[in-house]
Amino acid sequence: MNIDFILPDIGEGIVECELVEWLVKEGETVTEDQPIADVMTDKALVQIPAMHSGVIGKLFYKQGEIAKVHAPLFSMIADGVNSVESADEFVEDNTAAVMKPVSSEVLEEKEKQTNTKGKAVASPAVRRVARELSVNINEVPGSGKKGRVYKEDVVSFEQGGNTVAVQVQSPSARIEPSYVEAIYTEEIKGIKAVMAKAMVNSVSTIPHFTYCEEIDMTELISLRKELKEATIVKAMAKQGIKLTMMPFFMKAMSLALKEFPVINSQVNDDCTELTYFNDHNIGMAVDSKVGLLVPNVKQVQNKSILDLVTEISRLTSDARSGRVQAADLKGGTITISNIGAIGGTVATPIINKPEAAIVALGKLQTLPRFNEQGIVEARSIMQVSWSGDHRIIDGGSIARFCNLWKSFLEKPSSMLVHMS
Repeated sequence: MNIDFILPDIGEGIVECELVEWLVKEGETVTEDQPIADVMTDKALVQIPAMHSGVIGKLFYKQGEIAKVHAPLFSMIADGVNSVESADEFVEDNTAAVMKPVSSEVLEEKEKQTNTKGKAVASPAVRRVARELSVNINEVPGSGKKGRVYKEDVVSFEQGGNTVAVQVQSPSARIEPSYVEAIYTEEIKGIKAVMAKAMVNSVSTIPHFTYCEEIDMTELISLRKELKEATIVKAMAKQGIKLTMMPFFMKAMSLALKEFPVINSQVNDDCTELTYFNDHNIGMAVDSKVGLLVPNVKQVQNKSILDLVTEISRLTSDARSGRVQAADLKGGTITISNIGAIGGTVATPIINKPEAAIVALGKLQTLPRFNEQGIVEARSIMQVSWSGDHRIIDGGSIARFCNLWKSFLEKPSSMLVHMS
């Protein structure tokens, strides 16, 4: 019989999520634990598995739509479930699982019973909206199937309207002319919404200051070119793991952080405590298909350049596909934004709260510079822009830290002396 799979309470106060991608089609046969869908909460990407083998029935949401917790996500004909009673047992057996399937007939019967008692049929999220607007949800006409009440119904009712009826505007009402024609309106959701909230919170609570410098990348570029010819690096490249400049930026930063631990610290909200970290968990901003993601490489201080190459490749691939794990997004202590890969030379990056600093890398430029003999020659120059939390980092500290980081990058052989 047909079973509705209910989107479970994922925790951390999440009441809805964006349907990023269906991994199956209606009518497709699936096995237990087979991935069914990718959904994006305001925390991370979550993959929803099938809790039973069977045939997919209806997919209740389209890609990009918002799925509600405690509402059906998809339905299926589950193997071994052929009655309402066995469906109920199936629910009880899977209450501790990620998904909580419920019989469609049982769900409809419960809705009928609820309606006969005069109580609204609505999700917990909609009931919360009603409470916030001081609306008696039992009085709201539902526009959904069997009178189900949606958020729009509650908002319209609170404003004196009705989603079922058509509102007629008085002929005397003045309509202001529109001078700008909109193409369409898009809801800010998913990762974009998370980024928006995080940036507003960061700017409003952290006093930023920006420090800019240029780095001569000529020798490091030459070293990278030589290393790419090494046997082990060639073998990694055949596996799709490429040697980029990012491992050098991270390793040099980690070495500099040992001398300036305050750059790797975090302050509490009321600025009464400062926490220092032994681990250098360096984040990197990645422009993914679902928005800006900032996974971080854990314990950079303990990793070699080749270790970093492998880890950076994994995180970049996961982030660009939108499938980065929640653990990879947590625990960062400082961030690198490689905006120069797209374009631009100087930026004013926003600190990834609760971190204390972030650097934006500009694009590489071939520019004329005087050498020690006073002769002009072409050099590979990169502008970098630091933003620091001015509550705990003064200008002198970030300048000295940047100078040390810069020295490692301009003379990469000097990093060997400081590596443990």
